[in-house]
Amino acid sequence: MRTVRAVVALLLVLLPATIGTAGANPPKPFVWTTVWATSAHQPSKAFVANWAESGFTNHTVRQVVRVSDGGLTTRVRLTNRYGTTPLAVAGATIARSAADGAIDPDSVQNLTVGLAPSFRIAPGADLVTDPAMLSLAPLESVTITLYLAEPTGPATQHAQSFATTYRANGDHRADATAAAFTETSQSWYYLTGVEVANVAPPRSALVAFGDSITEGVGSTRNSDNRYPDELAERLAAAGIPRAVLNEGIGGNRVTVDSSWLGDSARTRFRHDVLDQPGVGTVIILEGTNDIGLSSGVTAVDTVVDVSPEQLITTYRDLIAQARAAGLRVLGATLPPFGDSPYFNDAAENKRLAVNEWIRTAGEYDSIVDLDAALADPTDPHRLAPAYDSGDHLHPNDAGYRTMAATVDLTDIR
Repeated sequence: MRTVRAVVALLLVLLPATIGTAGANPPKPFVWTTVWATSAHQPSKAFVANWAESGFTNHTVRQVVRVSDGGLTTRVRLTNRYGTTPLAVAGATIARSAADGAIDPDSVQNLTVGLAPSFRIAPGADLVTDPAMLSLAPLESVTITLYLAEPTGPATQHAQSFATTYRANGDHRADATAAAFTETSQSWYYLTGVEVANVAPPRSALVAFGDSITEGVGSTRNSDNRYPDELAERLAAAGIPRAVLNEGIGGNRVTVDSSWLGDSARTRFRHDVLDQPGVGTVIILEGTNDIGLSSGVTAVDTVVDVSPEQLITTYRDLIAQARAAGLRVLGATLPPFGDSPYFNDAAENKRLAVNEWIRTAGEYDSIVDLDAALADPTDPHRLAPAYDSGDHLHPNDAGYRTMAATVDLTDIR
């Protein structure tokens, strides 16, 4: 029965846009939109200890994500972008999430590729599964479980997920409980997106593109309190739910590619923003690490001195790419980082220069002034204490809610 459902779903979403019957109201086509995403990067030891460098052998990996919008049928995007050998997926499932790694057994669907239950992903490649007959509601949690029987080698990952991933020995892809999943980490592996199909025209998605402040460092784990999550909740509460995609990487820089901290914003912008199905708007919040790491405050990566002019040149390139793709581009000012290891007079002068350009150049379609929203009124070089996670660089949950509240919803296409 599930195979029949999968075939029906595949046929439905592959119907060409011109199909229909004569008359005034021909059927509308299905259109895919990404409703959850994360940025993949290299396996490394940056920030957290996890399973990325050792990879998996005869392991089942269970990952829980919350989608920001809903749809009629669902498919999953997987990646072996930084792998050096083919990734063999012996089997995979998707299901509605229950508590603590458990799943709703009545919702379990096999994930297939070309209707095959096992498949391989070539080194450097991504793929999208066949549609699964699983409808999703806005802000619903879904669980993707991969059985990796063969040795994978080092795993393409997103290191800082702030969500629990579960691992079991052997094949437990359809287990309703999490009893076999005795190991956990706080990273995602091989998983980069969840997409849904809706009748055209669907609601367009927004990409939050940035570094650890977009990623959610400082937020409460397993609580979906990152600023893109908070923005998705705000849109849903306003009666205009839409996908908000978190494409932040901790330590990421605008101008510098890194084997530790991910490809630069300049390198990954096309894949993480322009190639996402259904995107209409992007918010760019990045540059803090270029400034902070210019002064040599790093234990994990190469120091490269970056000027405000270099950042602005790259911002202009990203704006041009987004506009050419038909996207609306919002520029976020860089929040204060006084008292953090990044802070010194030279770094602060660079931050102020970049923010002045963002506010006054008129090159973005609109501005999200996070600097003004998060700054301490008595010392604008610092985060307000109520918004500081404690490291004087990353906001806490209240800070992320304030960031989401600062976005003018009418600026979103």
